[in-house]
Amino acid sequence: MNDRTPDEPVDVLLIEDNPGDVRLTQEAFRATESEISFQVISDGEEAAAYFRQPEDSEPCPDLVLLDLNLPRKDGLAVLEVLEEELDYPPPPVLVLSSSSAEEDITASYASAANAYLTKPDAMPEFTSMAEAIERFWIDTAQQPPATA
Repeated sequence: MNDRTPDEPVDVLLIEDNPGDVRLTQEAFRATESEISFQVISDGEEAAAYFRQPEDSEPCPDLVLLDLNLPRKDGLAVLEVLEEELDYPPPPVLVLSSSSAEEDITASYASAANAYLTKPDAMPEFTSMAEAIERFWIDTAQQPPATA
């Protein structure tokens, strides 16, 4: 993660336009042991603008959960903006989509997504997925240090 200490909450940017999926995601992460702070952006154009801001105006999130099907600018276009605008190292970006189409998965990885996850249909599976994300991306994976 970024320069987060164990006492600080994990800052997650959730880019999702469906209020039901926002609620399910937030509830699923409440079941984890980490303290998670969510910022929600509901369309792709707003997400692109968020990442185009000067770095000192908004801290970079520790983790990005990105839906592909967004209004005004889709998730793949948001991934392009992330690649263009963020300095090294960018936060991990996990695509969280209802699509399991091979072309969406391939395009997401080609656009530098760190993982592609298909949204579960039920709350227990959503909770299991949140716990797996926490174990790997929050507790285990080490991100490269920020450059000076």
